[in-house]
Order: sequence, then C-alpha cells, then structure tokens
Amino acid sequence: MTAGTVFQDSRVPLTLWFRAAWWMTSQKDGVSAMGMQRILGLKSYKTAWTMLHKLRHAMVRPGRDRLQGRVEADEAFLGGEEEGVRGRQTESKAMIAVAVEEDGDGIGRIRMRRIPDASAESLMPFIEDSVEPGGVVRTDGWSGYQPLEGRGYRHKITVLKGNSETASELMPRVHLAVSLLKRWLLGTHQGGVSTEHLDAYLDEFTFRFNHRKSRSRGKLFYRLLEQAVAVEPVPYKSLIKCAAKPNF
Repeated sequence: MTAGTVFQDSRVPLTLWFRAAWWMTSQKDGVSAMGMQRILGLKSYKTAWTMLHKLRHAMVRPGRDRLQGRVEADEAFLGGEEEGVRGRQTESKAMIAVAVEEDGDGIGRIRMRRIPDASAESLMPFIEDSVEPGGVVRTDGWSGYQPLEGRGYRHKITVLKGNSETASELMPRVHLAVSLLKRWLLGTHQGGVSTEHLDAYLDEFTFRFNHRKSRSRGKLFYRLLEQAVAVEPVPYKSLIKCAAKPNF
C-alpha cells in the first residue's frame, strides 16, 4: 500500500504520519524535529527528523510548472559575516540561487536552490529548471547570466553600480524573498541548518511561500499527502549519505 511513496519501508503507522503532516502544515512557520518529537510523543529524535525530511521531499511536486512572465533572478548568501572576502566570494557561507515571479507590484511564485558558485555553469541549469522559456528574466549585470539570451529567454539587465537606488529597491521581490527566508531559518530553526540539507529547507520554505494565500490549512495538508504518494521514496540512508558539515 505504501510502496513507491515517501512512506515506503517506514515502521511508523500511517495515522502517525498523517498527524505529522497535519502538524507540519498547520503551523504557519513550520516545526523543528525536536518540536515534532515532543508533540507526537516519539521516542526517537531520529524518527522525527527522518519524517520531517521525507515530508519536505514530498513538497516538491513532480513536473511542477515553471515560473512564467517576468522573473527576477539573483544569488544570495546564507550565513554570518566573513572577513577578507569580497563580492561573490565566500569561504564558509552557503550560496543559493533565487527566482521570483513578478505579480504586478507583488510577488508570485518562487524557486530556490543551493548552488556551488555563481558561474554560468551553476546558474543556467537553475534558470532552465525554474523559468519557462520565452519569459523575461531580470538580473544584475553579473556575467553568469550572459547566456540567457541564447537559452530562449529575454534578458533585462538592471545595473546596480553607480545607481542611486539600492539593490533591494531595484530588485525588490527577490530581496524580499531572501529576507523572509533568512528570518524563517532563524526563527523556526534558530539557524541550525546544515549545508548538506539546505535544499530540503529551501523546498519547505518554497512550498509554504507559494501556498501562503491559501486560507485553508486542510488544503495544504491534502496537497502534501497528495504529493507524498506521487514522489519517489527517499530511504534514510540517502538522507544522510553526505558526511556532516558545519551549520552555515
């Protein structure tokens, strides 16, 4: 019955999985593994952590629609201040790529992904996975975005250098999305997110953000379970396959 779903090979009863999914979606800002363990009365922190990560995996719907129309795209760092580095260099912080749909003066849907660096080799696959070809992608003048025109996108460059307006004023949507992400990571998880699992937290934040206008918690619960039986299983070993890395 659970084969081919995120519940595959789990010894946790489905009723407990459903309670976990309800608790996860009913809390506006999300939950931590420790909070989940306490609320559900689980004996093991490992069990709570695994359940949360499997549910985060289910938050990415297979074949989901790409962003359309006008999209702001940029990179951002997650982590504390670093000394002796400039521009897009970093020694310990995590770099993420962000794409945000324009919805009039507001924000539509978003996409986020951890990337190794700000090269075109890292940025272009993210853009192609996230944005429908033919759309307008607005970026700063960074060279990593130069191939956009040749990939079927209309590229609008917003020059930041020498402009009297700040980057957050010139590209407000993407900067607001990053600001909300940082606040969420700090508030819900106290910044205790390891780099190796960052994509899972980005997926959860994206799911929550893109469903922020839903007035029904029940609908989010239904959507999560619907996707949980549509995605591929994710064994525990695959969740911990990387060696532990410091929190950013």
